[in-house]
This record gives sequence, C-alpha cells and structure tokens, in this order.
Amino acid sequence: MPDQKRTAPYAEWVLMYRQGLTTTQISATAGAAQSTVRYHLAIAAAAEPSLRGDHRNAARPTPVIRVTAEGVQNLRDTIALYKTEGRLPSSKSASARERALATWLLRRRQDHDQGTLSPTYSDGLKEIPGWEQRTRKDNDEKRWKERLQDLTAYMAAGNDWPRHKKTDTEEERVLGMWLHIQRMKYRRDELDQDKKEKLNRMLSGWREGRTRGRPPGSPNIRRG
Repeated sequence: MPDQKRTAPYAEWVLMYRQGLTTTQISATAGAAQSTVRYHLAIAAAAEPSLRGDHRNAARPTPVIRVTAEGVQNLRDTIALYKTEGRLPSSKSASARERALATWLLRRRQDHDQGTLSPTYSDGLKEIPGWEQRTRKDNDEKRWKERLQDLTAYMAAGNDWPRHKKTDTEEERVLGMWLHIQRMKYRRDELDQDKKEKLNRMLSGWREGRTRGRPPGSPNIRRG
C-alpha cells in the first residue's frame, strides 16, 4: 500500500511498535521509509503517551536470575532431601540449613511466577513434582472453593441447609461443618470480603440457615 494512502497513525505500525519492534524493523517489514514510520508513531504517541513506555517494556528482555555455585548446591540439597525423605524443606525446621533451603526454594517459586527462573534451576527442580505450588495457604484456598461448589450443588439438588451435628449423611456433616465455620467467622468479622461476596452471590440466605427444630428423620428438603 502506498505511504500516502495510510491514514496516520497507521494502526499496524503502532501495534508493531508497541510489541517492541524498532522503527528500523518496522520500516524493513513494511517497505516504508523510516521517516514515514517515525511520523506515524509520533502522532500515535502524542495521542497516547503510554505508547513509548509500552514499547520500552516490550523490547526490554526479561531478566533471568543468574546461577551461582551456592544456588546449585541448594538445588542439589533440596533434591536430595526430597529423594531421601519425600518432602520439601521446611521453614520451621530445627536445622538452620533446611530453613535456608526453604527460603531459597520460596525465592525460586517467585522467580517461576515472574518468568525469571533460570533454566538450570527449572530443569533441576523438575525432579520434584509440584515444587512450584504453594503450601498450606494455597491448599486451603483450593479446598474452600471446592466446598463452596459442593454446597452450591447440594442446595441446588433441593436439600435444606446442612447441619454439622446429628447429620443424616457424611456429606451433610462435612458441608455442615464447613458452613458452620463460615458463619462463625462472619459473626467474628474474620471472613474475607471476597469470600463474603461469593457466599452472598452463590448461596443467598447462608447466614440464617434452616428453620430451627426440624424433627430428626424428617425429609432433608430445603424450605422456602
């Protein structure tokens, strides 16, 4: 397409620039003069000041955490601990060395999340399935979401709110205990706002629960 028929700023060139290509690269790709490309980009940058920053960030290579002799030794010791004891290093261990390994592994998880983990560490840690996963907190969050989904399905099936005592089934006991804990946390103002919103959205009336005094053995049907 001839340059004079391109309306400035030409969207394709702006996109290429935003993705990190230089004016020289855009010029060569498009078969247009660099001065023309710069003219279009100048107009685009005037209308959208963040364009220059987007270009710099896209062009900047992602830093990779360098490998050190100490890091390699930490890698070996972490793998050895896993192979010997079938577990990861604990930050609560009585051993100062193990606590240091736990700290090192935490930082490697952070590197993994940010895309800066060295291939040396990444390849080595593949010997430990799931090493990049968070520990108890992440597991607790996952379990909370699963319980919410289970309770939502339980109520959608026409059941009354589950009890945590004198239950008819193990499913009711588990869900009832979970719901009881959420209510207690809510009353003590200890329930996260995000969880409150999810409960309110998915389980209207969850705080009040069932009508009191349902006779034992009566059908477990949700009222209302």
